[in-house]
Amino acid sequence: MRHIFILLTGIIMLSCQSKQHQDPCGSAWIGGQIVNPKHDYVIISHNRNTIDTVYLDERNSFTYKIAPVDPGLYFFRHFEYQALFIEPGDSVMLRVNTIEFDESLTYTGKGSAKNNFLTELFLLNETVDQSLVNYYALTPEVFQATIDSIKRERLMFLDQFVATQDVSESFLSMANAAIDYAIFSKNELYLSANYRKQQYDESVVIPETFYNYRAQIDLGHDHLWTYYPYFRCIGYYLDNLAYLNYRTTEDFDRRSFTHTWHKIDLIDQMTTNDSLKHSLLKNTVASYFMYANKVDEEERMLIKFKALNHNKDDHKLMEELAESIMKLAPGKIIPDVVLVNTDNEIVSLKHVIKRPSVFYFWSLNSSLHYKKIHNRVNELAIKYPEYDFIGINVDDQFKKWQRLVKHLKYNAASEYQFDNFGQAEMTWLVNSVNRSMIISQERIIVNANINIFGIKVEQELLNYLNQ
Repeated sequence: MRHIFILLTGIIMLSCQSKQHQDPCGSAWIGGQIVNPKHDYVIISHNRNTIDTVYLDERNSFTYKIAPVDPGLYFFRHFEYQALFIEPGDSVMLRVNTIEFDESLTYTGKGSAKNNFLTELFLLNETVDQSLVNYYALTPEVFQATIDSIKRERLMFLDQFVATQDVSESFLSMANAAIDYAIFSKNELYLSANYRKQQYDESVVIPETFYNYRAQIDLGHDHLWTYYPYFRCIGYYLDNLAYLNYRTTEDFDRRSFTHTWHKIDLIDQMTTNDSLKHSLLKNTVASYFMYANKVDEEERMLIKFKALNHNKDDHKLMEELAESIMKLAPGKIIPDVVLVNTDNEIVSLKHVIKRPSVFYFWSLNSSLHYKKIHNRVNELAIKYPEYDFIGINVDDQFKKWQRLVKHLKYNAASEYQFDNFGQAEMTWLVNSVNRSMIISQERIIVNANINIFGIKVEQELLNYLNQ
């Protein structure tokens, strides 16, 4: 599941420039300890390119020397991605527990202060994002005042940090961009929410002054094109511009064919950096494919993508993704995957599907989610006893999963794991644990991508029963 999200992950590349003088690129060390490791290695990357694979020792630790260093964000990947800002002379050590990745992450050593700052800034933004939906009900004026207040707090946080640390211009530029584009994203999301309200006649008039921040959005920044807060903001901005091209005929839906068609036209026309353009095209079309369910539209989208994006590797990736998606179209027989039951026995899909079935997915990493989704399934099972509800755990920790199923008294006969998650992930494109699949008794796909918490799932269940 995490592999799919890699399509939407970016990193920044900055030049070797300090506040006082030009400094040649030297070397730096990164390392650390992984608590509850998922694999026996970490992957180090920079500027979207893998530098090396580093194996953990018997203490689940690693060290790696980067030489030469191009000051900016480097990423280590161990099930999740994490950025480190590295400059010549740094020796940054991290410690992280994979069970609570972001919350447990800490840095020590030379260069750790700026990375702890960025982590805290990220968590502050995450806290605001979790409450953002409540801000959508505010008037534009009150929303703007609230967001301006948040931005002042972030800039004050940065000023306090800079007052006690000797930071480079490269770091300062990136930190300011992190603050600015996070705020710009919130403005764009407010506009998107207002567009969605139009279908209920609840939208409000946005004053022209609200849009003033857009003058600061650079659609072709040479150094920020791989930096995720910037990349994400550009995507939200173009989403809103795309909607203006079809708002008289359809509701706002960034997953729809119409929306994606208009958005990739805007990407092609408005972005001035080819690398940014190709990345936006790839991520936009990949996101569309993940939710597409009409083969003819998928074929048209693939043709258009290949005409606009000239990267042959991206062509191959999209062709493979489109092929997998088309195999999950309604009316197709569901591709076979190998499952494992709670007795650690291999089970084929044909022996699992005995009646119309709903497959849902969950992970050990979120107790809140797996309790919530099982409660939801219990509700649906009572309403729709004609269906079997089959839970698929997406982790690779068999014993822990087995104990949890027993401890929480889940129905073990309806709980499975993938025998090979990496293979099943690409076969079934399990990109979200909120996703569910409705399959007929004959293993024919009714709907391979529907949110089990959404309002449409019950209508789909009824529609199939009433055929």
